[in-house]
Amino acid sequence: MGFDVHRFQGQVDEELICPICSNVLEDPLWAPNCEHTFCSSCIHHWLDRQHTCPVDRSLLSPGDLKPVPRILRNLLARLDICCDNATHGCTTVVKIDQLVQHVEECEFNPKKPVQCEQGCGLDIPKDKAKEHNCVRELHVVILSQKSNMAELQSSIDELKIMLNEQGRELQMIKDFMRALSVTNPTARAIGDEIEENELRRWVNSLTSARVTRWGGMISTPDAMLQAIIRRSISDSGCPPSALNQLMENAHEKKWPLGLSTLETRQLNRRLYDQYICRRIPGKQAVVVMYCENQHMRDDLLLEPGLILIFAHGVE
Repeated sequence: MGFDVHRFQGQVDEELICPICSNVLEDPLWAPNCEHTFCSSCIHHWLDRQHTCPVDRSLLSPGDLKPVPRILRNLLARLDICCDNATHGCTTVVKIDQLVQHVEECEFNPKKPVQCEQGCGLDIPKDKAKEHNCVRELHVVILSQKSNMAELQSSIDELKIMLNEQGRELQMIKDFMRALSVTNPTARAIGDEIEENELRRWVNSLTSARVTRWGGMISTPDAMLQAIIRRSISDSGCPPSALNQLMENAHEKKWPLGLSTLETRQLNRRLYDQYICRRIPGKQAVVVMYCENQHMRDDLLLEPGLILIFAHGVE
């Protein structure tokens, strides 16, 4: 449906009138064979019923329609039109190609979103402000949010299932590679490289950390604390092949000589500042990986790395 002719300033050329709705062309389309022009919505609605030109009855299908020539677009763009909200008090006249932007910003637009002044803070159409009920609308928002949360939870559950399946498949491949590596040195080298790359990707995904109080180190964490740290490391994506080794290295009984006793740790405390540490997500704990700390003395390192847990002092 085109623009009402009476909204325009001055005379409108007949070539710019849609022969179906008798209004000024809106989103015009051109039939090249017969050279007639129509509003997009008008001609599509017409062709839904019959495949002929509404002017001369020549054959016409939706696939025949083309954008109008540039000269016609330029003629339309020069037309001055009154705002859609003229009946609501707007006296602005704009070029037709600026109409959409003006209507969106027009202060007289009854559908322009305004913020509720009764306290809920929701954006509502201007013409609905008087009948707006904060409690009712907030209830609708809450129901919508609950529905969205349920959908998200469903998606998360599906992703977890997929990840578990992929994890099992990956573990099967690793097991196969290990079995193959027993008799095939090349396969052994490939398997070792895969595990090393996987471990490095995980390490690089962790944020860097700085320990400000080495004296806060917990050298003999109990089973519950170790279980919490283990869960956090696992959730961060640590390769299963390295997880058990790292957790074994979370207790002083497994630590290298440079960390093995309280007296040794007090003597070497300044050296620990040279460690490259990675934060275990959400915990006062760090991982010191062998692959990142080969600049340190041998008696301060373990493969594949050390887990150091603190009461405080991890940034």
